[in-house]
Amino acid sequence: MRKFLSFLLLSSSLLLANVVPAQAAAEQTHPADSTAAGRWIISAEFYGSPLYFMMEMEQNGDKLTGNFDGDKPEGTITANSIQFLAKDDQGGTEDLKATLRKGTITGTVIFGKGEDRTHRTAHQFTATLVPKRRAAAAQRHEFVPTIFYRRFSAENKPVLTVAPGDTIHTTTVDAGGTDEKGVTRVLGGNPETGPFYVETAAPGDTLAVHINRLRLNRDWAISDDGIVGRGLDSEWAAKMKDGFKNVRWHLDRENGVATPEKPAEHLAHYTVPLRPMLGCVAVAPGIAQAAPGTGDSGGYGGNMDFNEIIEGATVYLPVRVPGALLYVGDGHAAEGDGELNGNALETSMDVEVTVDVIPAKRIPGPRVESATHVMAVGLDGSLDDAFRDATANMAQWLTDEYKLTPSEVAQVLGTAAEYKVSEVADRNAGIVLKINKERLKTLTPPAK
Repeated sequence: MRKFLSFLLLSSSLLLANVVPAQAAAEQTHPADSTAAGRWIISAEFYGSPLYFMMEMEQNGDKLTGNFDGDKPEGTITANSIQFLAKDDQGGTEDLKATLRKGTITGTVIFGKGEDRTHRTAHQFTATLVPKRRAAAAQRHEFVPTIFYRRFSAENKPVLTVAPGDTIHTTTVDAGGTDEKGVTRVLGGNPETGPFYVETAAPGDTLAVHINRLRLNRDWAISDDGIVGRGLDSEWAAKMKDGFKNVRWHLDRENGVATPEKPAEHLAHYTVPLRPMLGCVAVAPGIAQAAPGTGDSGGYGGNMDFNEIIEGATVYLPVRVPGALLYVGDGHAAEGDGELNGNALETSMDVEVTVDVIPAKRIPGPRVESATHVMAVGLDGSLDDAFRDATANMAQWLTDEYKLTPSEVAQVLGTAAEYKVSEVADRNAGIVLKINKERLKTLTPPAK
């Protein structure tokens, strides 16, 4: 029960249309009503809202075992009737009675706390199998956005359904809502392209977003001349009191540099190498958290403003709702560490990504991989807390992938860790812990 309640903080609701692809596929992949084995997405009705969580069942004859949101159920299946009881290590129970028919389980689950029968609550639920990955060849989708969202929400209707392995080619508007033609399409605040529904993605999985191509599609960007509060002492705060005026930059795509269009005296010859990046890559967070605005960030990714989310990188995000619901946006032509001005070189972008799903792979927060490094992202209210989050994220990565002991983790981190300040401009600060892959070559991953 404890694990179930903690999972609710990560769970989310979707509009009915969002889950139709998964439900239809599940019915096609589970023709035998007498078989309950498999990974199931449960939609339980909680006071008018559906909440999603996972159930993994194993069947041996008429005996059922498995995993019910971290608890271990034991029960039976007789004809189409399912009954089991799951317990956690703190006395919580889940008592389930249901019927299996045409690839769907429906019934009631009663949650209890030990012998205290006064706090038992019953909830109706429906469960569908996590659909199998398509056997067909991967597809390339050309998507022209006509709507842009300003919240990372599970309730936003998906704009396109894709399969694992598919590639999406699309465009984004800039942070102010302006497209490649200079037309303002939506209010500012990092409007997002998407969300894209990824088939087979289920809570407890990891979504991999491979960034194949990021190209500038106009010749100008907007920034400003201020420094955010986290970067100033009192003396420099006074000096910067007139800051945050707009600065427009020319993007010389042919020569790969940016320059201020109207440079001040000492910046007449100042240039910056172009390095296109995405400030926002996100999945939908759970419904227990009010849908955050697209200027925010957290365990779902979001407005991370990490300047190594560039062409060739892969972003890993924890799936919290069926279909994951992928958002991309907030293109930058270049950005120094931390997005110190509050804006980078904000511009529209031509984007191509390939999505994939890593089943039953739970990660605590966003991760990034490049050709040379693995990178664990920490996002929190202070730099200290973000530092802790990044360290814990990487420690878990080394534990899961290489089965290192805590002592071994400490030895690797103490000798190989590289830290970057990725974000100081927004509500959450960002710290990224990087490890060069050369340092990991001598470690032996466990056999798969």
